[in-house]
Amino acid sequence: MCSTVRPRTVSLSLGGHYTQRQTVMPFKKHVPPRLSVIFQDYDTPLYFVTFCTLNRISWLACLSVHEAFLRYAGVGVETGRAAVGRYVIMPDHIHLFVRVAQDEQLGRWIAGLKHNLSASLPPSTYEQGKWQPGFFDHMIRHDESYAETWNYVRENPVRKGLVQTADAWPYQGEVVHINRV
Repeated sequence: MCSTVRPRTVSLSLGGHYTQRQTVMPFKKHVPPRLSVIFQDYDTPLYFVTFCTLNRISWLACLSVHEAFLRYAGVGVETGRAAVGRYVIMPDHIHLFVRVAQDEQLGRWIAGLKHNLSASLPPSTYEQGKWQPGFFDHMIRHDESYAETWNYVRENPVRKGLVQTADAWPYQGEVVHINRV
């Protein structure tokens, strides 16, 4: 005997500031609801991204790479395709926080960034301009996570013994201020 499945309306309190009413279909037992029911559809996700050089060869911590990074991030802001918040460029990897436009693919944007950083090197250093395939990304869901992750990441140069204080590392900064709330 089949039972009739009926949609139901639920109210979601999102951060105490906004209540959203949404019609959802009931889900089977032991199957979690979809993220679109939990997270607001209109929020552009904020990602924490890390990517590394091939074989962890140290070639990133230099002025030409830093300038190429800032140029690419600037174009992203100007075109509305991506907004890079805080970042740290280490000798063999990069950490950054980024929001990409709804119609932009994070992987495509990162691939473009990698290409531009490699192109900033002289042709004689071709072997240095190679990357490990892919990247690590994590969606940041609240301000505390953003602040905690940034505080940990910005100390990387200190933990590696490259500088005495995080503020002394020249290859870090913030392109645009990203507010998580």
